[in-house]
Parts: sequence; C-alpha cells; structure tokens
Amino acid sequence: MNGPDVNLSNQATKRLDLESIGWLTTVTPKGTPQTSPVWFLFDGETILVYSLAGTPRTANIAANRRVSFHLDGDGLGGAVVVIEGDASIDEDTPKCYDVPAYMSKYQRFMDNYGWTAEWFSEKYPIPIRITPTRVRS
Repeated sequence: MNGPDVNLSNQATKRLDLESIGWLTTVTPKGTPQTSPVWFLFDGETILVYSLAGTPRTANIAANRRVSFHLDGDGLGGAVVVIEGDASIDEDTPKCYDVPAYMSKYQRFMDNYGWTAEWFSEKYPIPIRITPTRVRS
C-alpha cells in the first residue's frame, strides 16, 4: 500500500489475511459512529466487504466516505490493527461467489450456517471497497 501513513507490518498483513471478522465503523450524517462486525477480504491494497442492502452502513458511506476498520487485539491490549480509510460502493466488484479468494475464506462459514453462496450474494449484495489512508498497528 502506498502513502506515508499506510505501511502494514508483516504481522498486520498476516492478520488481515487470516482473521475472519473485522469491525467496520461508519459515521451517520449527524456524526454518530456506528460499528458493525463484518466478513472481509484484504487483497494487499484494499478491503472488500459485502453489505446487506438498505442498511445504515451504506447510507452512512454515501454521506461520508471516511471509515475505520479494525481487528480485535490479543486480549492483552496488543496486536491491534486499526485502518482508517475511504469507502465506496464498488459497483464493478462481482458478487461474492465470483470472487474465488472471498469464497475460499468464507465458504466453510456459509456451509456451517446452511447458506449457499447464491443466497449470501442475494442477502449481502452491496460490495464496499475500503482504501486505507492510515494504519496503526
């Protein structure tokens, strides 16, 4: 990733590759932060999240692209990864079942819930792309 404040340590990159749940914080038009757990895919440059349709999350991003994304720490105050960035609805991103890396990461979760990739794609059709602007880890 490029930029003066966007340097990921090897440990942070590894966690972005291995962790299953991240926390996405958007801001309402009135300025209230809203944080939600999300499934995500880090491609080395951006973070991809698929969102439910009609949620405050997508409306918040439409009003204010600035978001934060973080991974839980190690329970002792360490190993925290916090990424600030710009988010957008990425209309060019295919449905999740056409993103092999996403399916590789989350197929077992879908299977455990009894979901098909097609069902998940209908329920979570909105691709959000986060471009990091600053990383703290």
